[in-house]
Amino acid sequence: MLLRLIPALTAALLVSVAAALVSSSAGAGSSGRARLPDLRQQVPTGLVVTRAGSPEVPEYRLGFRSAVGNVGAGPLIIDGHRAGVGRATMIADQVVEHVDGPSQEQSGVGRLRYVVSPDHRHWHLLGFQRYELRRPGSTAALVKDRKTGFCLGDRYAVAGGPLPERAARPRFTTRCGLEQTELLGIREGISVGYGDDYAANLEGQYLPITGLPDGRYVLVHRVNLDRGIHETGYRNNAASVLFALRWRAGVPYVRLLARCPDTARCTRRAIRTGTGAGRS
Repeated sequence: MLLRLIPALTAALLVSVAAALVSSSAGAGSSGRARLPDLRQQVPTGLVVTRAGSPEVPEYRLGFRSAVGNVGAGPLIIDGHRAGVGRATMIADQVVEHVDGPSQEQSGVGRLRYVVSPDHRHWHLLGFQRYELRRPGSTAALVKDRKTGFCLGDRYAVAGGPLPERAARPRFTTRCGLEQTELLGIREGISVGYGDDYAANLEGQYLPITGLPDGRYVLVHRVNLDRGIHETGYRNNAASVLFALRWRAGVPYVRLLARCPDTARCTRRAIRTGTGAGRS
């Protein structure tokens, strides 16, 4: 009797396992593979020294262009939302697209705030990029930025190698709720093959250098520093330049010595450019 039951139990177990595998496979197929962005921080460019403050007490700033490109498998999509106009910030969620499946939402990857400045008034994703000055060989920041966030969008086409998932055309082209303080929700992002950039000395696109002594410094730009945004990888989230600072008759001048992509540690062993930036 027992011997006759064993084959039947074995067959039933195999059917059960097969059914579970089919169910698991169907579930995986319905969700698909995540198409994550890959944010690559571009090397700082457009270094320029400008004077602020009063003629009696001048302040000097190092301005620079910053840029971040998406070289991943999917777009960066940020959805902001708040419960009412009384809330100063929106919660930022990341929408992750999937291959052959529905999108998923990663909640609470950051915050957005409506920023009022002389240059623009719209909704910024806070802390998307950070800037700092270091001494060569050190990880300690001598000067940090006071940037109030970023309006994400497809501002330029990324050059370089092939990107299989490159978007055919810009997708995120809005002005991030310009003059719309009453918004309860907003969408911003960067498509694959496109990037978001900010010109030198635009709101927050500078670091104060008054009081820094002559010498060599490293300007570091970093994106997604806290890794709140989900990406395929984070090894290309920093870029830097090495420059020399010299004061002449109370006026600072900088000379670019090296450009260092994909690293916060810029040294003479990196690519030398021989270009520089003077006072304006």
